[in-house]
Amino acid sequence: MSNLTPPRGMRDLLPREVTLRDHATSVILETYRKYGFVRVETPALENIENLTGGEGGENEKLVFKVLKRGEKLLNSGTGAVGLDLADLGLRFDLTVPLARYYAGNFSALPNPLKAVQIGPVWRAERPQKGRYRQFTQCDIDIIGMDSPFAEVELILATSDALLALGFSNFTVRINDRRVLQSLAEYSGFQPEAFNRAFIALDKIDKIGIEGVRNELIGTEQNVEAVEKLLDVLTKMSTQQTFEQKKGLLPDQMDRPVYDALQTVIDTVLAQAGGRFGILFDPLLVRGMSYYTGQIFEISSAEFPSSLAGGGRYDKMIGKFLGRDIPACGFSIGFERVISILEAKNPTSPVHSRKLALLFEKTDPLADVVATARKLRDEGYAVSLQVKRPKLRKQLDELALQDFSFFSVFDGREQPPAIKTLAAI
Repeated sequence: MSNLTPPRGMRDLLPREVTLRDHATSVILETYRKYGFVRVETPALENIENLTGGEGGENEKLVFKVLKRGEKLLNSGTGAVGLDLADLGLRFDLTVPLARYYAGNFSALPNPLKAVQIGPVWRAERPQKGRYRQFTQCDIDIIGMDSPFAEVELILATSDALLALGFSNFTVRINDRRVLQSLAEYSGFQPEAFNRAFIALDKIDKIGIEGVRNELIGTEQNVEAVEKLLDVLTKMSTQQTFEQKKGLLPDQMDRPVYDALQTVIDTVLAQAGGRFGILFDPLLVRGMSYYTGQIFEISSAEFPSSLAGGGRYDKMIGKFLGRDIPACGFSIGFERVISILEAKNPTSPVHSRKLALLFEKTDPLADVVATARKLRDEGYAVSLQVKRPKLRKQLDELALQDFSFFSVFDGREQPPAIKTLAAI
């Protein structure tokens, strides 16, 4: 017998679930288009060297590799491993493919490029509740703009998209990788240890300050450097304003880094209108190693995990193109947002004029189809369905499928009587 369950870590989606996802996608895209972003697409498969080139951080360990085919596989030899056997892989995010896409097409693209990508990605991680091996990412990126204006646009567009989906009272947390690097250097970390330190700091929400301390010391980091770094960060986290936190930062930090952070915070705050907040968070890290400047996340006290995250990655495209191109992106946690929307409102958002036109098998098909066309012309979303003997049960099922109206075809009554399901 065939196995009817999806592969481990994957899932099937029922019509109601797909309806909600389509609705969320539509709202997000409409918001981003108002900001001038355009839709682009990249393939699900990437050349394996692009996925393992050091840009994906911990995610590079989770690549689904695709074996070579035909003679290429046979010529690899039976003892081959790693890149000898695989030449392609499923993308683990949308940023690395976008960098390759831009480098290969930059002469045909606008400058700056304001891109939207929504699509599936794959990570070979251990499946657990709320985490799947295939999931959807929703990204916007601005490529070719070396200005805080890019960060401002990304933050405002993403915040507006979340507001349009019904989220409120969230906070944009912002930091800069150069601030973290300056702190690490000031504390006594060697440059080659920076990324390991940041990966540990990125887990602070999950394992706490003691967990981070133990992890850093456990990786043979200098104990004195670990204590100095955590002491500064702990003191900064108790301060409220950007100026207070900035006063605890090392003196060697470049003034333009602070000025750019202040510009973004002030500009976003002026546009937020009390709908959401923004604050400088020195404990914000973001796990990807490709970030070079400002990084940001959107979080809410109502939910345990962030709603969106991103940052500046000015060095990634240069590895494909041979020269650095400024780039910055923000990604909505699409799966997390969907799960929250499902919990908040189990009833899927639907076409408000969704109508089932019920007909008998003996009714003239041409007349039934013509009636459906007239109703669609009037603005209804019409589904033709054969009328069952147990009408009450059929209507209950239609209500569960989010139909708002129904009508029973009667060739003598034109147009047919339309009834509201909620009133039945």
